[in-house]
Amino acid sequence: MRTVGLYTLGCKVSQYETEAIAEAFEARGFAVLPPTEICDAYVVNTCTVTAESDRKCRQTVRRVARLNPDAVIAVVGCYSQRKPEEALAIKGVSVVLGTADKLTVVDRVIERLDCKECGSYMSVRDVTACEFEGMRITRAPRTRAYVKIEDGCESKCTYCAISAARGRVRSKAPEDVIAEVEGLASAGTAEVVLTGIETAAYGRDLTNGYGLAELICELDRRGSCRRLRLGSLAPELVGRDFAERVRGVGILAPHFHLSMQSGSDSVLRRMKRRYNVAGAIENIERLREIFPRAQFTTDIMVGFPGETEEDFERTKELVRRVRFLDAHVFAFSPREGTPAATYDGQIDESVKRRRSAELISLKNEVRDDVLREICEMGEPMVAILESMEDGVYTAHSDSFVELRVSAPDGKQGDMVTVVPVSSNDGVVNAVLAYEK
Repeated sequence: MRTVGLYTLGCKVSQYETEAIAEAFEARGFAVLPPTEICDAYVVNTCTVTAESDRKCRQTVRRVARLNPDAVIAVVGCYSQRKPEEALAIKGVSVVLGTADKLTVVDRVIERLDCKECGSYMSVRDVTACEFEGMRITRAPRTRAYVKIEDGCESKCTYCAISAARGRVRSKAPEDVIAEVEGLASAGTAEVVLTGIETAAYGRDLTNGYGLAELICELDRRGSCRRLRLGSLAPELVGRDFAERVRGVGILAPHFHLSMQSGSDSVLRRMKRRYNVAGAIENIERLREIFPRAQFTTDIMVGFPGETEEDFERTKELVRRVRFLDAHVFAFSPREGTPAATYDGQIDESVKRRRSAELISLKNEVRDDVLREICEMGEPMVAILESMEDGVYTAHSDSFVELRVSAPDGKQGDMVTVVPVSSNDGVVNAVLAYEK
């Protein structure tokens, strides 16, 4: 039996695509092994969100090439979409695809395994002309499954290379999403996460005004899964209309990841984000009214060109005011071909490091305060048991609070009611409600 190892670098969309590629290889008779093992072929699904992402992609390819110099190595994804020639030039690479036609990597790999004399293959299409690539997974390796419902982004933020790598917004047909979600739930998946490059833009290219809210409501009406969570959302796309439409949706997890990027309006304008701080906070407060137990997580960039100390203080104030459950903090990285790479006012790396450290420390303080309050209130939480170590399960509540709970009679995927007791380093220790 031929073997293949798959590496994923990047976002939840890429993770989903890798799962789909794995199932496609298995359907052709391959055994999918951990990519740290010696395999006949490797597929590296890449990311290009930062310069560090590009470096890790190249490093990963070289690592698998050392594992088995005779292996067929394929590079796909955002990095190879933007820099296909650079990807093909890495020693050992024989197949390069971009962000379109990813499933064809199986045929390209088989061709080269069957024909050692076959030359290299590179096909990177114009993603602005591509349709949504039909993918489907039938199982998930964890209790939580990601389902890609949308591809592409039309925001054109001045710092971001992803819109060029992914193209225009394309949506998966609602009936295909529903069938996939219900198939996963029937196979035992406890939670489904709807994800995309710009998840809240789902349906923009569909007719009859069918969008993300309509999809959520239909999944709820059908009882398609036990718990439904949403991937990263643009703050401006979860306004009053969206909030009112999903009011009362029973399967929707009260957790929203909003990509805020900054707490300074002047920075947001230079980024060409489509919202201001006041509007984003208004949307957050409305969601909290509708979902009283809602928790919010976010992404925040520091060191954007021209960001002053005053701008940075406004970002810190945003974190305090919203009281994010968690925040992914990262420094601005100039991306070739993006407007911000040539902006005046580039920030020194030492300043970026300092601001990152300050913001990480602050967001951890805020997180700990949020978790302390949750424990003091002691209200029961519904959690799904995930992995177990030394008799203690890791779990997540519907609001995405990370938990540790002892459940001797439980098993992975069980939905249980727990009571929070104490918190430490971002994790809540809980007990089963009936043991309280």
